[in-house]
Amino acid sequence: MVRLIQKSGYIKAGSASGYMKYIATRERVEKLEGSGPVTKGQRQLIENLLRVFPDAAELGEYSDYRSAPTTGSASSLISAVLDANAHKLTDRDGYMRYIATRPRVERHGEHGLFSSRPASLNAALREVEQHSGNVWTFIWSLRREDAARLGYDHAESWRKLIKAHQVEIAEAMKIPSDRLRWYAAFHDEGHHPHVHAMVWSADPSQGRLTKEGVKMIRSKLTNDIFQDEMYTLYQEKDICYKDLVAAARRSMRELIEKMRTGFCDSPVIENNLLELSQSLETVKGKKIYGYLKKPAKAQVDAIVDELAKLPEVAECYEVWNGLRDELENYYKDTPRWRLPLSQQKEFRAIKNLVIQEAEKLRLGVFSFEDAEMNDESEAVSEVLPQGTEYGEVLEYRQAATLLCDDDVTWAEKREAVKTLELLWDKGFIAAAYHLGKVYRDGLGVLPDDEKAEEWFRRSAAIGDAQPQYALGRFLQRQGRMGKAALWYERACEFGNQYAQYRLGKMCLLGDGVPKDIERAVQLLSDSASQRNPYAQYVLGKLYLQGKEVGQDQDTAEYWLTQSANQGNSFAQFLLDHRQRDPSVLLCTARLLHHMSNIFWETLPPPNPAGGHVESKLMRRIHEKKIAMGHKADDHEDYQGPSMSM
Repeated sequence: MVRLIQKSGYIKAGSASGYMKYIATRERVEKLEGSGPVTKGQRQLIENLLRVFPDAAELGEYSDYRSAPTTGSASSLISAVLDANAHKLTDRDGYMRYIATRPRVERHGEHGLFSSRPASLNAALREVEQHSGNVWTFIWSLRREDAARLGYDHAESWRKLIKAHQVEIAEAMKIPSDRLRWYAAFHDEGHHPHVHAMVWSADPSQGRLTKEGVKMIRSKLTNDIFQDEMYTLYQEKDICYKDLVAAARRSMRELIEKMRTGFCDSPVIENNLLELSQSLETVKGKKIYGYLKKPAKAQVDAIVDELAKLPEVAECYEVWNGLRDELENYYKDTPRWRLPLSQQKEFRAIKNLVIQEAEKLRLGVFSFEDAEMNDESEAVSEVLPQGTEYGEVLEYRQAATLLCDDDVTWAEKREAVKTLELLWDKGFIAAAYHLGKVYRDGLGVLPDDEKAEEWFRRSAAIGDAQPQYALGRFLQRQGRMGKAALWYERACEFGNQYAQYRLGKMCLLGDGVPKDIERAVQLLSDSASQRNPYAQYVLGKLYLQGKEVGQDQDTAEYWLTQSANQGNSFAQFLLDHRQRDPSVLLCTARLLHHMSNIFWETLPPPNPAGGHVESKLMRRIHEKKIAMGHKADDHEDYQGPSMSM
């Protein structure tokens, strides 16, 4: 792969000049020509150099030496290593003199030093000797074939390059551009023709080179040197990127779905969660990972490590790592270092989720696992005005259907909204329910809570249970619990199973209404008798736990079985493990589901260049809804796995 090699460092007065003298005066250091076998002295010196400068193994001269260890290849390698690391072995004025006068430097008169203006070696030496601050050194190197092809096999090209980017170099080094000073020399050396540069600020107190600054300098120079080739290269890589990500997303989506619908059956994790929940009893202040003491952090880490061992998690993490390895290979030179999942920064969130679940366990928080409950209905009375034509009825039904179709465009939904508004004006009262959803969910229009509530109230006035329930649900999401309960009560009078379930939950928790276990059980039973699998599940769990109501294994099994027969996997999970504490079981199950969410969120976008115009519009709508107080997952199309209390 074509690339610019960059090395950087800094020099202070009196740095390793003694070592420079040692290695410079060692036997047979001078460059030797010939094809005879490498000498003992050369071999020992090369071993010492590689020990001190391990990156010397990346030099082309080292490859030549390994393949043919002769006196000539050994001498070339020794010379290249010393040249590449001269900035570490000499003091600053010696370094400047070295890069300006050493063999194979491209000379300009008596020396090879250049800068943004004509350079005098004696003047430059005086300037650097009088400077009391740090002097930073850079070596920029290209492979011989790249330098020749791209025109960087002589000093003038490098001088123009550095001069063109001196403002950016100053920025990267935190030096005002008018205070930047630099000198450089081009060395036409073996496999890697290169430039040595010295950079400092006229103000000794200024200047700082961070890792980010080093990367910035290398990036700017690389983009300039390889601009034509990189344009073609990145076009090709962009195509490969899209293909690679598309394949990985398909594979990971299957694995994530498997994780989301699966359950964690790990007694080790259950025991660790119980121990962590007990430890949290003594934790004061915020219960988040960063605030915990080391023993508690160790408990959290142990749980995450156990999660990473689960087959479904380990398999997904392997695919996740493989994808990132491939992407790193496309755009970076150094191989990516794989970390354990618990140390991977993209998965840090799981640690706080572990703490949250342990805290819920400690507090005995009751969970409902009803995030996927579909409580929307189009079953509203079609109260038709007198003289209605059949064509208008078809218009109404078609418009209502279009709004629920995910494949319909934004413009088509907007036309459906206009149709419903016209039909309302003509007396189609049932249109109000659909218009309420339109402004609640942003279907063809920007979301507007005031208009949504207005239309839902008009719809609820008809007297149907579903519009009354929809209004109650809308008010509950806004936190107006008391008013929500009133509309749930009205819908319950008509036997709406969803209203019975929601109001039953509120009574069970004392959420917005007085806590009333007897009333809660009655409402949940009414809903369960209408085959609501979520109400059946909650009743089964209540009787299985025996905390809010008396424990009754037979009743628990009856309701859990009814729910499981309708496909409720949580009910089946509790039935399969009925002898274990359901609270701990569900905490471990939620951890697996949380992990699936994190995997989903860390997937790279399918199109790195950006999405379709409509997706941008939907993002704006989503952001506005959150700003209005909606939760992030309120009435959103499926974007990834979810799970709710």
